[in-house]
Amino acid sequence: MYRILCFGDSNTWGYDPQTGNRFDHHTRWPRHMATRLGTGFEVIEEGMNGRTTVWEDVVEDHMSGLAYLIPCLRSHKPLDLVLIMLGTNDAKDRFNVTAFEIAKSVGRLVRVTQASASGVNQAAPAVLLIAPPPLVESSISRFSPRIFGVEKSRGFARCYADMATECGCHFFDASSVITTSPVDGVHFNAETHRTLGTALAAQVQRIHSTGPY
Repeated sequence: MYRILCFGDSNTWGYDPQTGNRFDHHTRWPRHMATRLGTGFEVIEEGMNGRTTVWEDVVEDHMSGLAYLIPCLRSHKPLDLVLIMLGTNDAKDRFNVTAFEIAKSVGRLVRVTQASASGVNQAAPAVLLIAPPPLVESSISRFSPRIFGVEKSRGFARCYADMATECGCHFFDASSVITTSPVDGVHFNAETHRTLGTALAAQVQRIHSTGPY
């Protein structure tokens, strides 16, 4: 089995912008990706609401992706490929960081994964770094522009692409195929999950066929 870990935040967990509940098993993009990939692939979902790249949140506890990454990799090894899509929560104003700094932070996660022995035969797994699509304006108070930096999120694609080149890993710009739901300005709707799952299945198949970066 070609084993894939999807490490992300609420948009990997499957947060429904309409209800605030979790999308069902078949709607979430990692599960849709798994369906498209078919037999021979195992997809592991590791999304959590509010997860950041490296920052400990003063409002909500245990949100740092960096703090959880190594235990997560060890728990699920051996892994062939790790998909990392984080940074949306880093755009919250309380962290006061730029898109460039967010990309540097997610780069730390890439390097931790590349330095791990969580792949086959104690090697490192390949990494696909995914730039989240930009946030959009919303009138919902809990996801308002006062909380999330909409403007800085527009720099994700460029900064993440540079970071992927610097780290020597695969890269995909999610905004090339999807946009964020205007309902809350942060999360993906059901159709977007399907579109992203389909696009990422193609990326995984390409990586699987060509080998590590």
